Amino acid sequence: MADPTSFLFLLSMMLLLLQSYLFSFANAEILNVTTDKSALFELKAHISSKDSHHVLISNWSSNTHICTWVGVTCGSKHLRVKALNLSYMDLNEFSGALPEIGNLTMLRALFLYENNFEGTIPSSLLKCTQLQYLDMWNNNFTGRLSPEIGNLTMLTYLYLAQNKFEASTGRQKLKGTIQRLSPVRARV
Repeated sequence: MADPTSFLFLLSMMLLLLQSYLFSFANAEILNVTTDKSALFELKAHISSKDSHHVLISNWSSNTHICTWVGVTCGSKHLRVKALNLSYMDLNEFSGALPEIGNLTMLRALFLYENNFEGTIPSSLLKCTQLQYLDMWNNNFTGRLSPEIGNLTMLTYLYLAQNKFEASTGRQKLKGTIQRLSPVRARV
């Protein structure tokens, strides 16, 4: 028969390993949700003062979980932001470029159409490798579209028409980029 001391030692070690695993997993989840929350607060800081309907001012609060915020959809398993929809909210005069929205690494859908956002589309958006839907139609975005948008291989819907992108972006070059994303439905 096994020594009870050995059994208790083995059981203690297993519990210690389990506790360590659970703590590191929980800590990683907290950090990821914190990263998502910081990215959303950064976005809010750029538009809340121009938010004519006070949607973000009254709803996006540190007192509530981000998964309950207007326009935010989270995954049920990890409670990470998987969709952001600020369309038709008349968020006027967005100041400067979009902030580090690329920190929303689990983002699968970004809908910002029918607003008055301006500035360039940040290269940090390319960190959203899970992105499947990107719709920024009918805003005032400017600058050049990065051909690296073709690296978003999960993208199935891209709609960027009715903006003020530079002509030197080159429709042919952009078309080639979009064709690499096949079968993407795109309109630029």
